[in-house]
Amino acid sequence: MQPDAYCFHKSFEPADPSQFVVDRHYLLYALEGTIRLEADGHRWTLPPARAALIRAGHQITITVLSKLTSASVLFSPDFMEPPRQVLAVFEMSPLARELVRECRNWGPESGPLSPFAERIFGTLGDVMHQLALTPTNSALPSAKSPQLIKAVHLTETMAHADPTFEEVAIRSNQSPRALARRFSSEMGMTWREVLRHVRIMKAVEELAMTDAQITEIALSVGYSSLSGFNAAFRQHMQMTPTEYRASFRC
Repeated sequence: MQPDAYCFHKSFEPADPSQFVVDRHYLLYALEGTIRLEADGHRWTLPPARAALIRAGHQITITVLSKLTSASVLFSPDFMEPPRQVLAVFEMSPLARELVRECRNWGPESGPLSPFAERIFGTLGDVMHQLALTPTNSALPSAKSPQLIKAVHLTETMAHADPTFEEVAIRSNQSPRALARRFSSEMGMTWREVLRHVRIMKAVEELAMTDAQITEIALSVGYSSLSGFNAAFRQHMQMTPTEYRASFRC
């Protein structure tokens, strides 16, 4: 019989999207590597600075973007109160990261939790509930129509090369006017806003997965100047790229 709470600590190679649902409240977190999470018509990138708290029974789709070391934690519904939101993505605090590291001592085959283990998992649950009250604003709405899905994919693959809206429209076999309407109606964003989001999320992944210099990352995701990249990153993430990288390496 599995304990009331346990840590799923395992390494994974990069993998295509897979759907799953569990009967426990689920803290999705990676000590190393980056995860892409999709649910409820939105998509998030989860580097080691970020986690998701998911209510039991809620289906999600996960893509492993790089070699990954998982340290996710699963809580029985009888052990922890349900999260207020069905799914919340938030930045991890130093305390939360240390509690997760401690929870690695108890896996699914560990048996009943000791009083000490119950306090550790209980404290982590309380911290997760508090962090989930201030979720990140970095979700990207999902495209629905085949035409817009193709346009978003082209935007992602061309983001580093300074694409134009007209070029994306032509290559996705639609007029600029029709494409603009699809971005507005399906995603509630302009193409330029989606491009900016894609570039910043690619930068987040690079900051998490590599030791590349900030200038190198800025150029690789399509910015021609470090100052422009820093300003866009700060606007989106409320901190500089240097501060963001430091936040999950402390």
